[in-house]
Amino acid sequence: MEESLPLSVIHVNKSLLFINRLQILFHSIALSFLFYYRLTFFFQHSKTIQTPLLPYFLVFSSEIILSFIWFLDQAFRWNPITRTVFPERLPENNMLPNIDVFVCTADPTKEPTLDVMNTVLSAMAMDYPHEKLHVYVSDDAGSSITLNGMKEAWKFAKSWIPFCTRYRILCRCPEAYFSDPENDSEDFSENVEFVTDKRMVKEKYEAFKESIMRLKGDTIGISGQNHASIVEVIQENYSDEIEQVKLPLLVYVSREKKPNRPHNFKAGALNVLYRVSGVISNSPYILVLDCDMFCSEPNSAKQAMCFHLDPKISPSLAFVQFPQKFHNISINDIYDSQYRSAYKVLWQGMDGLQGPLLSGTGFYMKRESLYGNYKTKDTDLELQEYFGKSNDFIKSLKQNSIPNLVTVGNALPIEETLLLASCDYENGTKWGKEVGFLYGTVCEDVHTGIMLNCNGWNSVLCDPPKPQFLGNSTTNLNDLLIQGLRWSSGLLENGLVNICPLINCPLRRMSLLHRFCLANITWFPLYCLPLWCFALVPQICLLSGTPLYPMVSEPFFCVFAFIYVSSHAKFLFEVVSTGGTFGKFIIEQRMWMMRTTTCHLYGLLDCVMKKFGLREASFMPTNKVKDEEQTMLYQSDKYDFRTSNMFLVPMVSLMIINIFCFISGIYRVLCLGELDKMLVQLFLMGYIIFVNYPLIEGVVIRKDKGRISTSVFVTSNILATIITCALYPLLRKV
Repeated sequence: MEESLPLSVIHVNKSLLFINRLQILFHSIALSFLFYYRLTFFFQHSKTIQTPLLPYFLVFSSEIILSFIWFLDQAFRWNPITRTVFPERLPENNMLPNIDVFVCTADPTKEPTLDVMNTVLSAMAMDYPHEKLHVYVSDDAGSSITLNGMKEAWKFAKSWIPFCTRYRILCRCPEAYFSDPENDSEDFSENVEFVTDKRMVKEKYEAFKESIMRLKGDTIGISGQNHASIVEVIQENYSDEIEQVKLPLLVYVSREKKPNRPHNFKAGALNVLYRVSGVISNSPYILVLDCDMFCSEPNSAKQAMCFHLDPKISPSLAFVQFPQKFHNISINDIYDSQYRSAYKVLWQGMDGLQGPLLSGTGFYMKRESLYGNYKTKDTDLELQEYFGKSNDFIKSLKQNSIPNLVTVGNALPIEETLLLASCDYENGTKWGKEVGFLYGTVCEDVHTGIMLNCNGWNSVLCDPPKPQFLGNSTTNLNDLLIQGLRWSSGLLENGLVNICPLINCPLRRMSLLHRFCLANITWFPLYCLPLWCFALVPQICLLSGTPLYPMVSEPFFCVFAFIYVSSHAKFLFEVVSTGGTFGKFIIEQRMWMMRTTTCHLYGLLDCVMKKFGLREASFMPTNKVKDEEQTMLYQSDKYDFRTSNMFLVPMVSLMIINIFCFISGIYRVLCLGELDKMLVQLFLMGYIIFVNYPLIEGVVIRKDKGRISTSVFVTSNILATIITCALYPLLRKV
């Protein structure tokens, strides 16, 4: 390593910094005037019987919640940074540390085995010394299709990995590579030997795919909730042919599961891999990947090591997070599946503080960071109370991450690994509480990331120009909202139940701005409360002629107008400056409204019910099997409204109420001359209708299978009528 040259540098966009802080200043001043207006209104009209205070109280409460969330949100924009890494300055390959790769899969019927094996192959083929890579696959279903698929992948890897290495292939996921002819290196594109080798490897890949497809029958009768633990090193059957090719270690792990024992979802699976890998390879760094998140570029490991091996950063660095990006996103991304705001704004802002939160996949973790406060335990008995009764695992702790690699010819500690993967091993230990990935929520990554910060660990965001990992995102409304419900419930569990970032984290280990970021993320679903208010209260008040905002002729009208323009202009600026368009701005607004009025609300209710023991935590993996009809609708930029009525009916009902009240408002403006006092409420309804126009299109215009059904429209009309009739007498003038 060249000591005089840094492995990474930080870039601060000073012009962006100035814009952010200036907008924060002016917007804060405007909010203070808004609060002054509302408070003086209450003092002036609290004794006036003719003035209905309930709608004003509801709207003001919603404005307070929105302002508080906005205030927390500005911490992301206080000091955003970007980073550049220099992998060429790393030490020689023989000096690089070992890396364990964890790939988790739960259900082969929803997570196609071919996709999982492509992820495994892309990880095995990374541009990193192959003898220093060890790939572990967690199969929660305990299915033979995954195990046999790994054996087939191992056979194909003997051809695939040397081919990638020899010709410096950039995309090392075979399915993605053979699907795009532009993936070939320009240095070899016209090389006859390369063309011949590519044809041969492609033929082997087609044979590999056929062998995987023949395994499909094994999914019948799979029981993912009741099976014994299995640990198998795939390369045990050794031959002279294999000796000529250096391949990473490949290990299949299926933890024991019993119907009445908690398995703690993905966090439980990762902790089993953590323990099993500790007695097999014990690498100091760990890459975690979702089963559909393949390595699209081969250099992520070396880029991550630019931070982990930096003596100025490494001592307090827990993990390096890469952004989640997706290969199946359409140009317009109508479902906002790429989460531009999270990775281009929020995570970059946190990187300027103490680093981004753990995002569940695509991160390189320092093994030691998840061991908790184990160094204070002096005796083996204390360590066993902390980590469990595996002597081999305790020994791996004392080796300080010195590899204890099980190579060919060395016996795998079968009994020890099966013990570590058993469902009773964690009983009476600190696993999931202080050690490993933490339990208590389906958002185990957020919970773990917050606790790492509380323990004094930091993180960094590595976002190179080319995406290092590409996944398969949801491309239909049903999966998106189900996923959003799960995330909303998990985030609120972290922010309201498990740990409150503003209160429970030691101040000396976490800055105030970083606390604001964590609080904003975990409380983000609370947007549902003010949004439901703004989608109903101003509308119903318009029916009764109750103005909730200043008249256009009043000075305070400018305050409300400025707040609206300021927030939307800033959001539009962020969308455009990160590669988006005005159309993308509208789409993100639409999806925010759809998520907030449905899955965020249900997530809040789910969190409350679980808190009071009315519901148990559950997890359902997102369906990653491709549906051709859904794909066609998505590529045509048409929303697929074939989702549960619990999601669709609230959205359509709110749209019906807004349209009805908007028409009533037009009548008041044209016939009663109330434009001056009702303009803001009328504009609010018009904006909601404009942004959510696809809902109207789904009811009135579309005739395809993805339209909104007549039964949903009728049910929504009934619900809209009930809501309007119930709220009107409460909110109208006396």
